[in-house]
Amino acid sequence: MLILTGVVLYACGQKTEKAEDTATETQKPAVSDYDPQRGEGKFANVEIAENLDAKMASGGKQIFDLKCSSCHKLTDEKLVGPGWKGVSTRHKPEWIMNFITNPDAMIDKDPQLQAQLELCLVRMPNQNLSDDDARHILEFMRQNDGVK
Repeated sequence: MLILTGVVLYACGQKTEKAEDTATETQKPAVSDYDPQRGEGKFANVEIAENLDAKMASGGKQIFDLKCSSCHKLTDEKLVGPGWKGVSTRHKPEWIMNFITNPDAMIDKDPQLQAQLELCLVRMPNQNLSDDDARHILEFMRQNDGVK
């Protein structure tokens, strides 16, 4: 009787283990189609002028002051999140706008953002900014990086 009980428990344990392995595999996000130059989101091509749009940058500064400045500095110094200096030179406009409007998916898929998260220890919250807000912030970032 003891041998029969042992066999049944062993067999049940094996089925559960395989079911857990299958569930884990299906829950893993597909990262293979992620484009680290563009990011994850609706922006595939963002047209920017060579010269700065001062009005747009001014609107971006207002948004920064309201929603971003509590976590980000305009220098390269980390506050809660990383500083903004050089962001527009390190990343394509599409990446920046996709990250502003879709931070959760980007953090989940972008290896560079995951490494940054290990340093900052706080995920960027989704601020629910509009496409226009994101574009204004992008222009403000360009201004911060010296575009005239």
